[in-house]
Amino acid sequence: MAALCRGIFRLAVPLYQYHPALFRDYSAGPSYQYILVEHRGQSQSIGFIQLNRPKALNALCDGLMTEINQALDSFEENPQIGAIVITGSEKAFAAGADIKEMQNRTFQECYGGSFLSQWNRVSTMKKPVIAAVNGYALGGGCELAMMCDIIYAGEKAQFGQPEILLGTIPGAGGTQRLTRAVGKSLAMEMILTGERINAQEAKEAGLVSKVYPVDRVVDEAIICGEKIAQNSKLIVSMAKEAINGAFELSLSEGNRLEKRLFHSTFATDDRKEGMGAFVEKRKANFKDQ
Repeated sequence: MAALCRGIFRLAVPLYQYHPALFRDYSAGPSYQYILVEHRGQSQSIGFIQLNRPKALNALCDGLMTEINQALDSFEENPQIGAIVITGSEKAFAAGADIKEMQNRTFQECYGGSFLSQWNRVSTMKKPVIAAVNGYALGGGCELAMMCDIIYAGEKAQFGQPEILLGTIPGAGGTQRLTRAVGKSLAMEMILTGERINAQEAKEAGLVSKVYPVDRVVDEAIICGEKIAQNSKLIVSMAKEAINGAFELSLSEGNRLEKRLFHSTFATDDRKEGMGAFVEKRKANFKDQ
């Protein structure tokens, strides 16, 4: 028995040295004040973040955004997590930024401190992020949803950028992402008037991919995340990079990026496994390598 224990220890030490993530306790995350964080899905492969400022309709304050970033960092590092879902309540995904928090800020404070620069973490994630939107997604809430890779909306969801009514403009990507999502004319109309669009209008405009009953949208987002998580996490991140490149690059540059990433998949074990499984008519067993 002693010899067996020594053998296991000798095996575990090099495994820890080269693969410390396998030994990390991801269940013992930090405690949060403004969000609820869980693992969801049948295989617990979905990182789940729920905004939790109900009295403020989930208004986005600095503390809440800091906690979202911490949770996202934890999910990014966790090899078990294949996709992330962000949601709010049935009444509000997020009704905007916390106006009381920013009301008395000066230009010098905003410019010198790069105000809102830390709000961009969602858009830099390698793992896919799905927004499950019910109720109000206004101002910063709409911007947060648009930072995600996929948006599912409940039937009563409302999207808008009403900053113009407060004497300012969107500051976390609203003028840029909304225009890319719905086109110049509708983006101009929404941003210059502050008017909202409903879930069905958002789907028709290309802002959201699917609309579900209010009580199903979160579950459907998790199901979508599980489908993504079944694939190679390495290849998924490559596909996400290529798609995001379409918003930043010309067609020729985007095609070059896609080709480089496509060629790169041929250096992975998962590409070999995926094609081998197809030829052998079996389910692929991806190792994220």
